[in-house]
Amino acid sequence: MKCSIKAPAKINLSLDVLRKRTDGYHEVEMVMTMVDLADRIDLTLRSDARISIEVSGGAVPTDKRNLVYQAAALLKRRYRISAGVHIHITKQIPISAGLAGGSSDAAATLKGLNKIWALGLTIDELAVLGAEIGSDVPFCVYGGTALATGRGEHIEQLPSPPPMWVVLAKPALSVSTAEVYNRLDVSALRHAQTTAMIDALKRKDGVAICHLLHNSLEEVTLERYPEVAHIKEQIQKFGADGVLMSGSGPTVFALVHKKSRAKRLYNSLRGFCKDVHAVRLIGDR
Repeated sequence: MKCSIKAPAKINLSLDVLRKRTDGYHEVEMVMTMVDLADRIDLTLRSDARISIEVSGGAVPTDKRNLVYQAAALLKRRYRISAGVHIHITKQIPISAGLAGGSSDAAATLKGLNKIWALGLTIDELAVLGAEIGSDVPFCVYGGTALATGRGEHIEQLPSPPPMWVVLAKPALSVSTAEVYNRLDVSALRHAQTTAMIDALKRKDGVAICHLLHNSLEEVTLERYPEVAHIKEQIQKFGADGVLMSGSGPTVFALVHKKSRAKRLYNSLRGFCKDVHAVRLIGDR
């Protein structure tokens, strides 16, 4: 039996860090939505008990370091599955980009294996399992647009944003999320207007959404990586309606209301940044 599932990328419309927890994680409030840039996960049952991974389009691990492997191993262990699976990942989402590519791949793997291993798990049960793999996995299991709290595992569905273009630009570097959080001074942060962002989503107010974009991690990443700051400055000069770094970076995205402006922005960024994508918001589940 085979199964193919899309694994879309996410962006943060707002990311606020509230405090550091006693377990070492940070308490966050994040408004996240998905964009039409996706990896594809192809799952095929094996005749033996092995989990094997093959990757096209990106240099990612194919062993236990991969969240996809961890998702499959978790289900096999938890539900005593004797069957194996071959997982082919076709990468389109930039790697280590702040777009939850690995988490979305893991979420798609959970959903696909739930089907081909006939586990009968609900979406809520899959999300709980996903939280054992990574903080972004529960959101990716649900998809759509949501408020994520706790360390990111508590998900409250939100209305989708109005239709907009998204132009993503990733400089040729990787950012350590752990390093960014370690450098963060929570007491000095300017906090996101999370409630106002949720209200703007409910009103389908694209102008307000662009105005309320906020990421508490930006200051640390922009200071540590001048290339990210340069891309953000250039996007602002090129006339985006809203611009923000996603996650801990390094990808910076622009929200644009008009297709013609998105095309001009895409072409301008391609002049000095290789990894650029112009896509649409897909904020519905």
